[in-house]
Amino acid sequence: MLTIHAAALLLPGGGLAPVAGGAVAVRDGAVAAFGPYGELAAAHPGARVRRWPGVLTPGLLQPDAVRLLERWYFPDPREADTLGTEPLTGAALDALGPEDTWRAGSVRRGLHRMLRHGTTALAAAPDAPPALLTAARRSGFTVVGAVRTGSGPDPRLDPLAGAGTVAEATAAPLAVGARADLAAFDVPDEAALLAAGAASCVATIAAGRLVYRGR
Repeated sequence: MLTIHAAALLLPGGGLAPVAGGAVAVRDGAVAAFGPYGELAAAHPGARVRRWPGVLTPGLLQPDAVRLLERWYFPDPREADTLGTEPLTGAALDALGPEDTWRAGSVRRGLHRMLRHGTTALAAAPDAPPALLTAARRSGFTVVGAVRTGSGPDPRLDPLAGAGTVAEATAAPLAVGARADLAAFDVPDEAALLAAGAASCVATIAAGRLVYRGR
């Protein structure tokens, strides 16, 4: 079944101009077409339509994925009373004890946090832990070579942090036939998205599948 994802503004990337009232048509996990919603709807009158507020972009790339998942602990909601809800690092991480008692659960929750930030691709070096990469792929992520891995002192969960344009933070521009990885953000335009960051994400689509919905 073909699904059309529509938003007030589409940022397709690849040097293409933003599309007001834009949309992306998805079939079998791939991009079938993109452009003005009216044109796509007319070409596919029987399509299911998902409307998202604000801005629709290609999925984001997390360059710090390995460091985030190895150096941060993402608490279980049931631990909120004792550990809080924000990731733990440094001495707080060391105090958790042996890794095998918490690592797997933290990785799963960390991957979900990334989905909540519009992330659909992770950068990883060839020597990244195989178990971590397996978990990422099972969660719907694409794993790409470490072409833009983070190198600062502290990894950041938000792929848009420090980016000058949204295109800098996306895994790849939209292309017909390519994997349908999308993110929707509840902001009016690109400038607002860069200011608000990826925490404004309301939906993440990986290979055409809705893997996160915030509302």
